[in-house]
Amino acid sequence: MSIPDFERSWQGKLSKAIDALADEAVRRRIMEGGESLTSHSPSGDVVAWSSAAVEKMVGRIGEANAREVLTRCACRYPDADLQDIRREFALRGDIDRAIRMLRDRFESFLRGTLLLEEARIADVLAWGWGPAGVRQGDAIIATKIPKSEFLAAFLEEKDPGKRRAYYCHCPRVRAAVERGEKIPGVYCYCGAGFYKGIWETILQKPVQVEVLESVLQGGDLCRVAIHMPTGVETPNA
Repeated sequence: MSIPDFERSWQGKLSKAIDALADEAVRRRIMEGGESLTSHSPSGDVVAWSSAAVEKMVGRIGEANAREVLTRCACRYPDADLQDIRREFALRGDIDRAIRMLRDRFESFLRGTLLLEEARIADVLAWGWGPAGVRQGDAIIATKIPKSEFLAAFLEEKDPGKRRAYYCHCPRVRAAVERGEKIPGVYCYCGAGFYKGIWETILQKPVQVEVLESVLQGGDLCRVAIHMPTGVETPNA
């Protein structure tokens, strides 16, 4: 089975998301120049096109719509792996229990898949990393874990710039950080969409996400606030 080309797959999601919020002429204008890019294209070309495309998108449809478009381009947490949490939330309506179930699953991933030492697992959980996040009032604050294949290097690296390059899951952001180049910060709503997908699956309601910090914007980590929708009880808030 062939592995999908990340760049082509992402551009397909971007094109479809723009179509949902704008007309064909706008979509063509934003996507112009990206037709030939693949995951094998020079990273500088991908970064330059991405930066221009996001700038055009904000200019044509506004930042709020650009954020919505980009959240729809996110990689998704497997829906099948969230169904037990969704059912539990539907039964009990307990946000804290849903967070605990996500955290338990994440801990199993750290231990069974990444094979982290117990001390490292304790650190990662204490830092609040991972998809579960930490609830603060009516929001959940999620801190992204560094990309798995670079996690060990990230934890050992002392140079802040190199750590930021190791951190992001997105190849075009890693390339931009490594090259010292810029992509508009609104692009990080693609990463925020990962958490939007998790909580919309669990709650079966739309949620709003907010990028609080990202390595693309010069931060040391990427943090996202997931705002709970009206009607979802947060008894300990």
